[in-house]
Amino acid sequence: MGKKVLKLDLKVPNQTRYLELVGRIGEDLARELKKKGEEAETLAQHLNVVLTEAMANAIRHAHEDDPDKTVQISISLSDEELLIRVYDHGPGFDFDAACAQDPEQLEEHGRGIYIIRCLMDTVVYRQTQDYNVLEMWKKLR
Repeated sequence: MGKKVLKLDLKVPNQTRYLELVGRIGEDLARELKKKGEEAETLAQHLNVVLTEAMANAIRHAHEDDPDKTVQISISLSDEELLIRVYDHGPGFDFDAACAQDPEQLEEHGRGIYIIRCLMDTVVYRQTQDYNVLEMWKKLR
């Protein structure tokens, strides 16, 4: 990442009612980039979708809708790229298998990873002893 301009760390209750709020944060961040000549509205829509899909996956699958848990989101913005990390403490999943699925065969509720991979430049999923993290990069130039 180039010179960091902004870093946001959010800890959000594990409840779907916060999806819209998190999506709007992504939109507002993208619109702020307009000052740099970015295509802000398209990026705003993409970030809304990416953040809400990633958070919804953590809520529903990793944390099984447990309202006592939280989802941590980290957004780092540099001159050249945007990095979003979504952390959870669930059992994890087979990212490679999810990526290998034919999008035409996916049910509507199973397309989150496919959509995220289409909208972001690079998507990586890592499991550690303490957490799982979905990392998503978007080049801004």
